[in-house]
Amino acid sequence: MPAEWEPHAATWLSWPDNPALWPGHFESVGPKFAEFASAISRFEPVCINCARSRQPLARRQLNEARADLSVITFHDHPTNDVWCRDHGPIFVRNDATGEVAVTDWQFRGWGGKFEAALDNAIPARIAAALGMRCFASSLELEGGGIEVNGVGQLLTTESVQHHSNRATGRDPETLSAALNDMLGVDEILWLGEGLAHDDTDGHIDNLARFYAPHGILAVVEREPARPNHRPLQANLARLRALRTPRGVPYEIVELPLPDPIRLAGRDLPPSHANFLIVNGGVLVPTYGQSGDAAALGILGELFPGREVLGIDCRVLLLEGGALHCLSQQQPLGG
Repeated sequence: MPAEWEPHAATWLSWPDNPALWPGHFESVGPKFAEFASAISRFEPVCINCARSRQPLARRQLNEARADLSVITFHDHPTNDVWCRDHGPIFVRNDATGEVAVTDWQFRGWGGKFEAALDNAIPARIAAALGMRCFASSLELEGGGIEVNGVGQLLTTESVQHHSNRATGRDPETLSAALNDMLGVDEILWLGEGLAHDDTDGHIDNLARFYAPHGILAVVEREPARPNHRPLQANLARLRALRTPRGVPYEIVELPLPDPIRLAGRDLPPSHANFLIVNGGVLVPTYGQSGDAAALGILGELFPGREVLGIDCRVLLLEGGALHCLSQQQPLGG
């Protein structure tokens, strides 16, 4: 599995199709998706899973957002939900031949929390649409629950991978063997708990991200009284204790957590770490807070030569995620 900063052929999205998932806010969600897709289209092609009946409205909203429609392709792939990072294919590449293929893991709505039959069919449908080989696994795995550096290391959390709701048919040894076989992972690097109020049980893409093969961006909470302070400090201690394959510490950069957000009667899990790397750019979730500028500055320093663009994600956060959760990159073949 290539690192996210390696060249992309496209980014995949799944268009919103269910008003019941966004009570009172569905009219705002389509234009926000269009804004995000438009931003991606400035840098690379965009492929969109979208039921045919929804495509005319989606095209109008993309046009209003000034997206480059010449690089946007729709696929008549209906979905239950929008979180393509988790239900979409995890692409892999053969570095010897350049062949790109799809890995198709089981997706059960984050351990059976939500209906996911349509979502679970997406990787195989995309593989067929692209004419790619598809390697299927019986194990449950979500793309937002893993983070790779492209040279053999994978970050994940015990709160997700060891949770009883994902334990069907596997133990830690089985999971490790599958990640090695399917994604080319040599070593799993474990963190503990995720963010409070995260429906995924603690996905890594809200907590820690590789910014280079030997560099990790770590989310921290500065206020000791807040519920995320202790688990994030514990994760930071684990990260500082890790060693690269060369036996040296990883370079750790701290990224402060946004202030707590409560909308529509829910406490939500905002994180600037839920960014998407695209060809020549980094798209970063913002939340209308003073800390947004600092986060954009940190990411600008870590990704020199890439344009860093903030996108307000408060309406998206109502359903629990942000830009990385919504997207899945397709690596460029050789």
